[in-house]
Amino acid sequence: MRTAKTRSIVIWTLVALVGAAGWAVLALSRGEEVSAAWMVAAALGSYAIAYRFYSKFLANKVLKVDKTRATPAERLNNGIDFHPTDRRVLLGHHFAAIAGAGPLVGPVLAAQMGYLPGTIWIVAGVIFAGAVQDMVVLFFSTRRDGRSLGQMAREEIGPFGGAAALLAAFAIMIILLGVLALVIVNALAESPWGTFSIAMTVPIALLMGFYLRVLRPGRVTEVSLIGIALLLLALVSGRWVAESSWADAFTLAPSTLVIWLVAYGFIASILPVWMLLAPRDYLSTFMKIGTIFLLALGVIVALPTLKMDAVTDFASRGDGPVFAGSLFPFVFITIACGALSGFHSLISSGTTPKMIQKETQVRMIGYGSMLMESSVAVMALIAASVIDPGLYFAMNAPAGVIGDTVQNASQVVGSWGYQISPEDLAAAARNVEEASLLSRTGGAPTLAIGISDIFSQITGDSLRAFWYHFAIMFEALFILTALDAGTRVGRFMLQDTLGNVYKPFKNVSWKPGLVITSAIVCGLWGYFLWVGVHEPLGGINQLFPIFGISNQLLAAVALAVCTTLLVKSGRLKWAWVTGIPLAWDATVTLTASWQKVFSSDPRVGFFKQRSVYQDAIDRGEVLAPAKTMDDMRTVVTNSTVDGVLSAVLALLIVIVIVDAARVCIRHVRRPALSTLSEAPYVESKIVAPAGLIPTREEKEEERDAVGAAPGS
Repeated sequence: MRTAKTRSIVIWTLVALVGAAGWAVLALSRGEEVSAAWMVAAALGSYAIAYRFYSKFLANKVLKVDKTRATPAERLNNGIDFHPTDRRVLLGHHFAAIAGAGPLVGPVLAAQMGYLPGTIWIVAGVIFAGAVQDMVVLFFSTRRDGRSLGQMAREEIGPFGGAAALLAAFAIMIILLGVLALVIVNALAESPWGTFSIAMTVPIALLMGFYLRVLRPGRVTEVSLIGIALLLLALVSGRWVAESSWADAFTLAPSTLVIWLVAYGFIASILPVWMLLAPRDYLSTFMKIGTIFLLALGVIVALPTLKMDAVTDFASRGDGPVFAGSLFPFVFITIACGALSGFHSLISSGTTPKMIQKETQVRMIGYGSMLMESSVAVMALIAASVIDPGLYFAMNAPAGVIGDTVQNASQVVGSWGYQISPEDLAAAARNVEEASLLSRTGGAPTLAIGISDIFSQITGDSLRAFWYHFAIMFEALFILTALDAGTRVGRFMLQDTLGNVYKPFKNVSWKPGLVITSAIVCGLWGYFLWVGVHEPLGGINQLFPIFGISNQLLAAVALAVCTTLLVKSGRLKWAWVTGIPLAWDATVTLTASWQKVFSSDPRVGFFKQRSVYQDAIDRGEVLAPAKTMDDMRTVVTNSTVDGVLSAVLALLIVIVIVDAARVCIRHVRRPALSTLSEAPYVESKIVAPAGLIPTREEKEEERDAVGAAPGS
């Protein structure tokens, strides 16, 4: 026993030293070349320490998870939404659902500020805020029959603050889904290779679902191997299709992709979770985790240097071409999902609590999944920082700024101090078999270029195009899994809300309500997707700031609900666990909201932007990048909608926080007045491990359970 303890101390001391060394090199380097491997060391060392110690403290001391208590999946099992799911499959589903576009897009866009600010926020933010939020929301929703975040706010904070939370959460969810879908459109438009490969994942997932449910129940390893083999076949086949007569059928315009994505979101949200959602997410998780692992390994083997500055001039000037605004607060809202994401709270109070087998699994699924997503964000930041900065800015600046020719783009990017020749820009596109890489905003193409650059250093330049399209498929899978799970969660939220008016909607598996609410949700996010595709200022450049603000405002709602529940459930001394992240998040995001609404800089403030374009319309003048008067009117409309949404959402979140503070103070003063909507205790009959690898005690429990089963 003493030997094991000594070995553990030595191992964790070494892990801490590796992480500390990574941070020291990143922070103290001044002008010399820095290997990306140090960023990997800093992040992985920090994640390991956080999971081993901090998440265990949260589970055992703060939440006091109870393995004897039955979860909603066990008590309310109906095979549609409530379904006890193997922890490995659920980990895959949850990770796939939360890890959408955010950890790919945000860090890539934020790289214009330099690699150091983003790295610090990604790692510190996830450990003390993002992973904490996900785990605590999942725990409290599991204790409340899988209630949505908005419904928990209504029941625990009160009708006024709860109504504000419900409205804010639903509106934010719609915006998030619209922007997630826009990233897919930007990645797959006019790309038959990517479109075919992604389309094939749907029948593969359906096959896996029926295989695991009907043909070979419980054969997780077996179906995993089949799914991976078919997924790789789909990827290789994509190249054949792109070079065949079928290419035209899979070469889709952005507007066509919008229609297909809305139809897919509707169908995926109404099918039983076992049929498409869970197996598809599980399938894509293999690819995601495998790719991130290989990318980390590639960084360690190839040792690429970070070509982007640690902190660029744009961080202080606030006039970056990718997005305008200063380092504070905009880095903290641009990098949303990799560090702290309100969207995750909707998944943690949506599909996952209805599928989790044991309370003890909230640590692995809630905290662990978020650390995995944060590692994706770090890899995205590395990929954006190891490519030539001139290529980075040419790919991420809007077409209205750099033009649509390599000559013009080279000239404009050079004026910012980053030199790249027209020949180099053209060669970069040819190397990955793309017509052009200019203004490929959205993060996905930039990350794909970085991944192909790192992998081709190991496998040779002949595979550069293959790795690029592999990365595009990898990213589109990420986002699609978030899109289908997010649409389903949006349906749950709308049903919860409408259930307050018409009770049958409360039953989330009621078929008429299921179809009606799914159609409404898809129609609403489809509107934002359509607007983004046709936005003259560049859909991602215009919509991503409101995406980031909305996401972080939603995180403030989740943290306010968590803090309230900690106080009301007798955990007042631990309320700082979510209270401190709440204070930071509210400060950052409300500052960003204020600037986006009231800034006098038209590149930052939505209303100022609206005023400038409206004045030009009145003069009969067309301002670049708009090309027609219709474009001008589109900018005015979109700026108005974005500004009003930013102001309304900020006001709703202030209402939620103030009302939550009132409830907490009242509870401290007069606890007898508080009520909790927690479901009654029911003893669990399910025996399942808490983590991926069962402990010796858990193996014995499983053997005992099998031995005690009837007929054994």
